[in-house]
Amino acid sequence: MPKRCGTSPTACCWGMARMNKSVEAIIAKTFSDIADGLETGSFGGSPRICVTGLGSEHGEKTVMEGVLLAARGGAKITYIGTTEADGVTTIKATTEAEAHSLMEKMLDAGEADGGVTMHYPFPIGVATVGRAVTPAAGREMYIATTTGAASADRVEGMVLGAVYGTIAAKSCGLAKPSIGILNLDGARQAEIALRRLRENGYDMTFAESSRAGGGCVMRGNDVLLGTPDVLVCDSLTGNILIKILSSYTSGGAYETTGYGYGPGIGEKMDKMALIVSRASGAPVIAGAIAYATQLAKGNLREVARAEFAKVKRAGLMEMRKIMRENVPARNEKIEIPPEETVTEEISGIDVMDIENAATKLWEVGIFARTGMGCTGPVVLVSEKNHERAAVCLRQGGFIA
Repeated sequence: MPKRCGTSPTACCWGMARMNKSVEAIIAKTFSDIADGLETGSFGGSPRICVTGLGSEHGEKTVMEGVLLAARGGAKITYIGTTEADGVTTIKATTEAEAHSLMEKMLDAGEADGGVTMHYPFPIGVATVGRAVTPAAGREMYIATTTGAASADRVEGMVLGAVYGTIAAKSCGLAKPSIGILNLDGARQAEIALRRLRENGYDMTFAESSRAGGGCVMRGNDVLLGTPDVLVCDSLTGNILIKILSSYTSGGAYETTGYGYGPGIGEKMDKMALIVSRASGAPVIAGAIAYATQLAKGNLREVARAEFAKVKRAGLMEMRKIMRENVPARNEKIEIPPEETVTEEISGIDVMDIENAATKLWEVGIFARTGMGCTGPVVLVSEKNHERAAVCLRQGGFIA
């Protein structure tokens, strides 16, 4: 005869009912995860994103509108602030500091896979990669970088920005994102460093400017067209670009399109925090949540680890050391060679290096003048010295 458990029938029935509910919950979650997996290709469930709403220039109502837009698209969101809405979990916070603290706790505890906020204290070495919709053709373009500081050195920061932009784009599904460098001070130096990294084995695709001269240095036309997948620039310039591309339709008062300033990326960044402007409208808030969801599904941190390993093998650390130490100084005592007619242009020299480039040619007996061509600074030399001058400048690290 079976041994009785000693528990009353009522307690036994209650225990069985509780167990059945637990099993039902597990089954429901399993089928929900399967449905998510069939839709997204990932069977770990939809990423969980927390959003802080305090601090917006348009008020929490606008932020919540963006949250609801994203939630209708299937995003799993926890809102941190004072506003509530049907279908959205709200964790109460009454100050920005309290909201950021709660977001940090959720990220640290693994209760959220990413956060969207209007402020985050990134350390030096971490910078954000924005994502915009360009107006000419509606192409999406990553802007690396838009806030934070990849490096205290401008050129080094742009080189790292190319890597950070590649990480963001690959996490969102672009296997071989094309890289373009905005035509700024330091662009040519950054190009030289990046091309050397590619020669050393770092797989990188350079975009071609839409302008007749081509090349990977992008002009204003390319920004509007979205020519490269990743546009490299310093953070201050990137910040201006993302604001213009987000709010030009409203005259700047309300950001109507795009995905915000994007995630903070850096070798030591262990959380996924995305930044949006305080002027962001509901569509940009929704876009930032979608961006965060996509990055989480694409496993941003794993992609970053793999990409940093690759670029280090190609000599990134040595390249950074060279960029810091190899600052050519002009020798004021150099004797200028005899003047001759100069008709040939050598372009691709950074504006900060143009005088040093001419001096380098004088040192080897080549007469040269400096000038400004339609695509930037140029060195002018005679036809007979053109090839020799180009070799000399290339060896000196002035051109790619």
